[in-house]
Amino acid sequence: MSFNTFGRVFRFTTWGESHGPALGATVDGCPPGIALDEAFIQGFMDRRRPGTSKNTTQRREADAVRILSGVYEGRTTGTPIQLMIENTDQRSKDYSKIADAFRPGHADLTYHLKYGLRDPRGGGRSSARETAARVAAAGVAFAALRDLLPGLRITGYMVQMGAMMLDRARFDRSAIEQNPFFLPDAEAAPQWEEYLTSIRKERDSVGAAIEVLIEGCPPGLGAPIYAKLDTDLAAAMMSINAVKGVEIGEGMAAAALRGTENADEMRAGEGGPEFLSNHAGGILGGISSGQDIVVRMAVKPTSSILTPRRTITRTGEETELITEGRHDPCVGIRAVPAAEAMAACVILDHLLMDRAQTGGERGRIG
Repeated sequence: MSFNTFGRVFRFTTWGESHGPALGATVDGCPPGIALDEAFIQGFMDRRRPGTSKNTTQRREADAVRILSGVYEGRTTGTPIQLMIENTDQRSKDYSKIADAFRPGHADLTYHLKYGLRDPRGGGRSSARETAARVAAAGVAFAALRDLLPGLRITGYMVQMGAMMLDRARFDRSAIEQNPFFLPDAEAAPQWEEYLTSIRKERDSVGAAIEVLIEGCPPGLGAPIYAKLDTDLAAAMMSINAVKGVEIGEGMAAAALRGTENADEMRAGEGGPEFLSNHAGGILGGISSGQDIVVRMAVKPTSSILTPRRTITRTGEETELITEGRHDPCVGIRAVPAAEAMAACVILDHLLMDRAQTGGERGRIG
């Protein structure tokens, strides 16, 4: 099995390669009657699209999504929704030198060891281009969430890029869409750009950390053991190319706290419990508490760089390799829309599972 499908009730299967004729997703489990068209999905695609600034890969793709099935007269029918994105700006010759050599830090080696062959053109399925299909699938999820949970809001942003750190005292949500880094600090954006420019001129790359804030998620989503909401969110983020770590709430920092510091105290409120802090990141025992859900993920530096790296070939010869082509100096930038996309798919999936099991009924307090 190759495991190209994600989700339980709301499910999508991605297909295609970085340099193939097209890639896309087959979405199943979307409720019928949801208003959906290509323009709505395209809004999410454009935020992830390559070539939008000098800070990302200069591959020029329109990433125009087509709906081939599952929608009639502007509404979902409840049947599989087929989404397709054509590749139009492949330069496969750029990868001729890595056909027989493995890029250090990349999946070339492990793909070869597992399958005995690989598609070297842009990395095939291991390319970050695969996330375009996820974002398209998430456009369907966002449409359903818009109707089913109108108060839900999912916002991704960068909190770190290499040595550059977000000053949370200057957090400004309105700045996120106003700079190429999805950075919630308009004043710091020029410094971040200068820093990344220096990295790119040194023919190097840099890692990043991304945070996703999920507001308006109702309590009760998730399950106590094998379908924990935080488990599925972590798995969703880890499935994104180049992600090497995920945190919920305090995450790894909780190891340094005492119980008196970490436990989120409660008071009785008119609409239910009111929490005095949110170290848990909105999830307790695998189930959403009604607080904001906070997820962070670490993205490694892009492995394809123009600086020579020592490696080996398929025949076991030692060599040095420079990866030519067009690559992101910080792949974490375009991972922000991908992280939002995966969060939306997980929340919708759990919402539909919860409705199937509980009918949306909730325990009462007071």
